[in-house]
Amino acid sequence: MQTALTKTLTVVVLASLAVPAIEAAPAHAGGSISYTLAPSAEDGGDILSTGIRLYSLYRGLKNGEIRQKGDGNTAGLYQNGSGNVGFIRQKGQGHSATLEQTGEDNAYGIFQFGRGTHTDVRQRGYGEGGLTFSYGW
Repeated sequence: MQTALTKTLTVVVLASLAVPAIEAAPAHAGGSISYTLAPSAEDGGDILSTGIRLYSLYRGLKNGEIRQKGDGNTAGLYQNGSGNVGFIRQKGQGHSATLEQTGEDNAYGIFQFGRGTHTDVRQRGYGEGGLTFSYGW
């Protein structure tokens, strides 16, 4: 468990170090960037799932919720099983996202900002956790 958590934290640190290099590149019309963190339950997904559940409690969410602010956004959420928590947050325009959760005690959050991003997630199994952050321009 400690090794898995160390690996997950290493990936997050390395990804954050790469962000300044990505931001330094000139923006092109119609582009997007996404970052997904979805470790297996054995590799820290259970810890991530707990964090998502705490966020869900803090925000007053139930099992699932879609919140959109902007124009032309579409989203869908499908859950089958017990104890699943899923949410989609979209701010901007022209985003689309779907989240399908089957199994039990899974947790996932999709956050999309800017414009024109697209995310589809299928989460299956037991006790998995994941997050996707997307920004489009």
